[in-house]
Amino acid sequence: MESLTPRQVVEQLDRYIVGQADAKRAVAVAIRNRWRRQQLPAELRADVSPKNILMIGPTGVGKTEIARRLAALTGAPFIKVEATKYTEVGYHGRDVESMIRDLLDSAIALVWQEMTESVKADAESHVEDRLIDLLLGTAMSADHGDEEARAKRERTRGKLREQLQAGELEDRQVELQTEQRAGSIGVLGMPGMEMDIDMQSMFEKMLPVKREIRRTTVAEARKILFAQEAEKLLDREKVHRVAFERVEQTGIVFLDEIDKVSGTDKTNGPDVSRQGVQRDLLPIVEGSTVMTKYGPVRTDHILFIAAGAFHSSKPSDLMPELQGRFPIRVELSDLTREDFVRILREPRNALTKQAIELLQTEGVAVEFTDDGIEEMAQIAYDVNRRTQNIGARRLYTILEKVFEVISFDAPDMKDKHVTISRQYVRERLSDVVADEDLSKFIL
Repeated sequence: MESLTPRQVVEQLDRYIVGQADAKRAVAVAIRNRWRRQQLPAELRADVSPKNILMIGPTGVGKTEIARRLAALTGAPFIKVEATKYTEVGYHGRDVESMIRDLLDSAIALVWQEMTESVKADAESHVEDRLIDLLLGTAMSADHGDEEARAKRERTRGKLREQLQAGELEDRQVELQTEQRAGSIGVLGMPGMEMDIDMQSMFEKMLPVKREIRRTTVAEARKILFAQEAEKLLDREKVHRVAFERVEQTGIVFLDEIDKVSGTDKTNGPDVSRQGVQRDLLPIVEGSTVMTKYGPVRTDHILFIAAGAFHSSKPSDLMPELQGRFPIRVELSDLTREDFVRILREPRNALTKQAIELLQTEGVAVEFTDDGIEEMAQIAYDVNRRTQNIGARRLYTILEKVFEVISFDAPDMKDKHVTISRQYVRERLSDVVADEDLSKFIL
């Protein structure tokens, strides 16, 4: 994070996301401000709060992708949640604090993976020894017998080690013992339901560990044994400490569909999906302590990025207190025809590049002409204007329709070269584009 300037962050985001310069600049500054805060004296650092961001724009223009790529770029714990999945405390459903618990779980998995890489060499060495023991059997691997027997055993182990390193024994069958602890949720409730943290921890400790002998290949056993050996080498408490630090100082929560919980005072009956959710969100965003099974997590310096289309409402419909906690507001623009052309050509993960690589696995060479790409972009733009505007997601359905026949016939095609031109695109989409009623369902 310290090596990335706001300009460099925007340049990295430009490699995957077309346009939306204002949103990219806003998140780049927010990330840089985190680094700046860490350089301040301790007494001042505690008073500097993150400037949360509210993204306003239609679906499919890059709101989620900007936040997701930003987290991946900086290595920050990240979670995307929908505001509509939460309900007011006291009603059936998930409470808003569960998003912080999910964020911590994500951070623990992230830190665990990073620390596993640091002990990879030692773990792989231990795995190799255990695989040799499994291949030899307990009797031969035991340390007993005369000098000649031990020397013979070492020669055998040496040969097996060479064969393992050369990958010659990956399909050999071995037996090993695995352990698995049953989940308390599966015993006491339905998935998605919340349980008291103390009760959940207590039951997890009480539940027995299930041990079983599995017969599997060396290749599969290597993965299982590596996980077991890495767990022995890692300090779980240290993993949790680092994860807590990451969440509290660099965590990012992307709160989608915030417009769906923006309500007015004109309601009939209990308003459990709007004002109630906003009231419960407020202390989390303002800064509070959330209890998890690993300990308390403070949310004071977690960056919250909220997003919504705000078609039938506006940001001012949110509670004034909640509005104040999202001081930075950026509006993402609708995608133009030129944007669609760039989306098909420029990003590293462009859909055209994906289609080329997928069909290359069948030996089919796909070539897109400039007029073919422009025609798909024009159709996406026109259909979005005539029917529902779903942004860049329209390109998914268009490409699937264009490649429908090619994808089906690819394994049996004699001519392994295909050109996607304007004429071909029009042939594949002419009926759908002409029939507006049909395009509502297919495109």
